[in-house]
Amino acid sequence: MNQLKPRYTFLSFLMVALAVYLSFKMAMPQETSEEKVPETEFSTVRAFAHVNELAKEPHYVGSKAHAEVRNYIVQELKKLGLQPEIQEGFTLDSWGNISKPKNVLARIKGKSNKEALLVLSHYDSDPHSAIGASDAASGVATILEGIRAFLAKNEQPENDIILLLSDGEELGLNGAELFVNEHPWAKDVGLVLNFEARGSGGPSIMLLETNNGNAKLIKAFKDANPQYPVGNSLAYSIYKMLPNDTDLTVFREDGNIQGFNFAFIDDHYDYHTQNDNVKNLDFNTLSHQGTYLMPLLDYFSKQDLTQMTTSEDLIYFNTPFGFHTYPYAWIFPMFILVVIIFIGIIIYGLKKKIVSVNGMMKGFLPFLATLVVSCVAIILIWMCINWLYPHYAEIQHGFTYNGYTYIYMFAFLSLGIAFYTYHKLGKNNTAANLTIAPLFFWIVIALLAALYLDGASFITIPILFSLLSLVCLIVKKKERPFTIILTLLGIPAVFILVPFIKLFPVGLGLDILVVVGLLITLIIGLLMPIFGLYKRKKWTSYVFFFATLVTFFIAHSTAGFSETRQKPNSLVYTLDADKNTATWSTYDLKLDSWTKNYIKDETNVSNTKEVMDSKYQAGFTYTQKAPVKAIPMPLIETSKDTVYNNLRHIDVKITPQRNVNRMEVFGVGKTLETLQVNGITFDKIPRLRSRRLVSYYVSDNEPLTLSFTVKPNEKPEFIIYEASFDLMTNSLFSIPERSKNMMPRPFVLNDAVLVKKTIRL
Repeated sequence: MNQLKPRYTFLSFLMVALAVYLSFKMAMPQETSEEKVPETEFSTVRAFAHVNELAKEPHYVGSKAHAEVRNYIVQELKKLGLQPEIQEGFTLDSWGNISKPKNVLARIKGKSNKEALLVLSHYDSDPHSAIGASDAASGVATILEGIRAFLAKNEQPENDIILLLSDGEELGLNGAELFVNEHPWAKDVGLVLNFEARGSGGPSIMLLETNNGNAKLIKAFKDANPQYPVGNSLAYSIYKMLPNDTDLTVFREDGNIQGFNFAFIDDHYDYHTQNDNVKNLDFNTLSHQGTYLMPLLDYFSKQDLTQMTTSEDLIYFNTPFGFHTYPYAWIFPMFILVVIIFIGIIIYGLKKKIVSVNGMMKGFLPFLATLVVSCVAIILIWMCINWLYPHYAEIQHGFTYNGYTYIYMFAFLSLGIAFYTYHKLGKNNTAANLTIAPLFFWIVIALLAALYLDGASFITIPILFSLLSLVCLIVKKKERPFTIILTLLGIPAVFILVPFIKLFPVGLGLDILVVVGLLITLIIGLLMPIFGLYKRKKWTSYVFFFATLVTFFIAHSTAGFSETRQKPNSLVYTLDADKNTATWSTYDLKLDSWTKNYIKDETNVSNTKEVMDSKYQAGFTYTQKAPVKAIPMPLIETSKDTVYNNLRHIDVKITPQRNVNRMEVFGVGKTLETLQVNGITFDKIPRLRSRRLVSYYVSDNEPLTLSFTVKPNEKPEFIIYEASFDLMTNSLFSIPERSKNMMPRPFVLNDAVLVKKTIRL
């Protein structure tokens, strides 16, 4: 068996390691500061100045800071010489959330009367403790700074440019729905650029929203030539299959308007928490958003946006060397080419006795063993880790503070398993024989992709390069393999596939860490023409096993909570006005020293049937009796209760008698024939979802009005929860501050004072 000398092995190994490093580092800007930037260019420092003003504190719909942020945006737009306007009105989303968003709009007049380019982000933060520096003050700041630089050129665009800083996105895309369905400018929009965030760092990923093909959008994106393009058609295909929830979704679904999303997702543990602050927003990430906006603004402000629709699709992906595309029509020809080359290599190799049937069959053993052992080991170890550190379950994001360390740990473990397995089971085989098995599996995967997930078909590119490497091995059987060429032919697999090792767990949560082992094994398989020649596989595996242990101890040392990575916890006070009783409740799975001030132990399991609306539909876990406080009751008035057209028509108004932020209405939807809330008609009345009919996010303490019809003999009953987010500051309570290693639990109704009241009619 022809093996490389140690110096060749080491050089090849370094080249692969460097390619792995570059596949991440070259995806986005890497500056930590900037020199003086010309007025006509985007400045990250100037953009950060906006973030500092926008993200001083939580600014959810209805809060005082929310109005201050809106006023700041209006004043900044006026400084740019624009004439901003406010659009407001009640909207109802498909999840049953109603609010009164207040959108901020401005328009830059272009030379033509063709379709306009709309630049979009939202300015509200998530209720109630999220600071919102990344989500989405970063998007607002990107737009304010980008438009400033664009206007500084003193060049009138060809197309109108509409700026929409939407409201109520966090509640259910309500501001976008208000604009698309009710604002006259919506009919002028030809394309949308939307800036979002689902974390506080990392590269911004381009995703498309279109009801048609992507070919013209992708071609235009490539022609605009952004400096750091990050995106691929696999994400595009998956995104189309999933229920999407950005403002841009409303434009596509309600207005048939297509566009681009630009969102970063690293450091997902900061998402919707008090850690989504200016300090944690990555400088380079904000720079990356600017590198998208400026070239796209210049390009699309000059293009005929009526020509961006097509039925054709493009495969696309990025590498450190650029943004690459080819037509969907090439998918099956390329697959057939791969199959022909693969079969041809096997036939030629067998004829020349360079590969053998026995050797190829034996090559399946180490590959399958590596695949099975890696995946099973990751699953079992992750189960043990969750058992050892049960507090991880408190982080509802599904990505722990030390999540990246676990990704590294399982990557090292999989690499160690791969090298050791091939040392034990493949040492008497040739690199050519060992390459056949993983290539066979990759070809099967490519076929499945072509049939069921066509956006992933760019995987045929690294397969082709691996086949070329195999050709080199076979042709040069009697000579020492050309190390540099073989390694270079493996680099495309690294550039294209390695980023997914991190992307999948970050985007979908650590519960799919098994994908790390799966991808490592498959990528090693593509690199087998070079790795199969390595002589010291056993010692290489020991290095990776040692790295696994080191990263485990690093993860262990950072497994607890700290002042910068706090434990989320929750406390809610509920006054049952019907029974004149009160309770303390929490959503926490494990009580801590703060919640135990009010809920003494975990034997008092909550039996509350109503589940407040939240991202993950979490319900109360524990509860305990609390003292009854003199909280002002909502005023409930029935203004109409009549029977006509064989239906009972009822109007009820609930008026807060204190400052409230949210109302939840529970009832049996199947008893209702029609339902209106604050003048908005439900096209489809909720029948399930824990009996929740509507969540009303209150602005300006406006009342909630219910207008509905039932059959004459029905006796409708509703349960109203009226919530204020002032438990920590309410004069009726003396709640101690959380310790510095704690923070309010995100995604749930928290630090709230609730009044529960039943309405029987």
